[in-house]
Amino acid sequence: MLSLKRLSPVGFLIIIESMIDLIIKKPQNIKNDILSGITVALALVPEAIAFSFVAHVDPTIGLYAAFMMGLITAIFGGRPGMISGATGAVAVIFAPLVIQQTQLHGLTIATQYLFLAVIIMGIIQIAFGMFKLGKFVRLIPHPVMLGFVNGLAIVIFKAQFSQFRIGGIDGGYMPTPELLVMVVLILVTMAIIQFLPKLTKAVPATLVAIISVTFAAIFLSKSGLRVYNVLDFIQYLDPSKTTIQAALPSFIMPIFSFSAIKTVLPYAILAAAVGLIESLMTLTLVDELTETRGRGNKESIGQGVANVVNGLFGGMGGCAMIGQRMINIRGGGRGRLSGITAALMLLFFILFGSALIEVIPLAALVGVMFMVSIATFEWSSFRIMNKVPKADALIIIAVSTITVIVDLAIAVLIGVILSALVYAWEQGKKINVKKFLNEQGQTIYELNGALFFGSVQSFKDLFDFNQDSNDIVIDFKYARVYDFSGVEAIQNIALRYGKQNKTLHLLNLSAECKSLIGPLNNIVEVKIIDDLNWHLAADQLA
Repeated sequence: MLSLKRLSPVGFLIIIESMIDLIIKKPQNIKNDILSGITVALALVPEAIAFSFVAHVDPTIGLYAAFMMGLITAIFGGRPGMISGATGAVAVIFAPLVIQQTQLHGLTIATQYLFLAVIIMGIIQIAFGMFKLGKFVRLIPHPVMLGFVNGLAIVIFKAQFSQFRIGGIDGGYMPTPELLVMVVLILVTMAIIQFLPKLTKAVPATLVAIISVTFAAIFLSKSGLRVYNVLDFIQYLDPSKTTIQAALPSFIMPIFSFSAIKTVLPYAILAAAVGLIESLMTLTLVDELTETRGRGNKESIGQGVANVVNGLFGGMGGCAMIGQRMINIRGGGRGRLSGITAALMLLFFILFGSALIEVIPLAALVGVMFMVSIATFEWSSFRIMNKVPKADALIIIAVSTITVIVDLAIAVLIGVILSALVYAWEQGKKINVKKFLNEQGQTIYELNGALFFGSVQSFKDLFDFNQDSNDIVIDFKYARVYDFSGVEAIQNIALRYGKQNKTLHLLNLSAECKSLIGPLNNIVEVKIIDDLNWHLAADQLA
């Protein structure tokens, strides 16, 4: 029987890749790194543009982000072989900010707010790494991860439907003929991406799909049908734009004011959290695939530095990329040179291939993102719903739903809290007792388990106040008191025995526990384990 609790810390990501033929035994060398980096760069171009559309910004902002994220994290990140760039997880968080500020101030000011948010996001990530908090990603339970992945897939999928409004009137969808053409081209794109790898893996299926659909769009345009492309979307966002700017990223001073910081801070915190979660989980998976060890805190700092530079040089920010990381691993990319090559090749495409990028039809990019969503969604979660504990299944559903309705980081936080409460409830039911009468006629309770806020009710139900002898011994040798709720439960038991004039002995407690119990008339003995240094979570001792 499959259980989420039996998965390794990165089991959910391994399931995501279960349909991918992993080739991970290629040796590390310069040739493999360069060739793999070129392949990754080809795959980065369409996704960077597509994620720009998700965030409602100019495609150059996504391309610059992919270049800067890839280069800086390849040099300063926590492990070789990682690929970072503009991602859907970050784009969907910043999209509401860009849309809101565009409506208020126009697109130019909106991008200024975006860049400020990316800088703050990077600063948060740098602090996270410097305080060595990377290890805490292991505290995120597997059901939460599954829900997070499913919710992310749904959010990316939903974000694509805004592309169908290009050319529409008063915010409506595009005219029916153009809409039908777009739907057909999307299906063609998805079909090529799905079935081409079954025939050959010599070339990236995504690249072949985009080139094929682009040629089809050019043919249809010559036949009199309107096919919207990247340039149309750029002009939809900003009518003054006539082309993609083919230049190196330049320094941009974002708007720095208390009001602006207050506006972007919630988005920056969410993006930082989601970026770290995705990056650190990706790092852990690469560790397992390559049987090496990355450095999570260094990766957090590298991601943060890359995002700060992004904000200062006109990028939309990002994080580690699961799909591109797998392309790199399969292509033999093991060293930092693979990531550096991918970033430099991407810059080459930006500088010398912008005219080609402009004619890519929107349908091709939407098809790519639909396939990203389908590949990201954990379809096996449907099969395991009736095989895992009901609480885990509900957490998966809750995190997925909250991700779609609210946002990714809040969903993960709520999922962790729900998982902790479920764990506390289950552990609270596990406290038990061995009860007997000794030779002196004393009623002995030998406890086994944890006494804390989740188990106090079960603890109280263990005692028979009316039938017990006048002398009661509660032995905590195989139990531990964790918090003040546990101490109050002991006091409650003592008071109830005291009302019946019965004497209570408490054995094998910690000194801290004794100090909190306080004086009670019917407690005649509190035996302390001298070498027990078991601290309680109590404000009185903080």
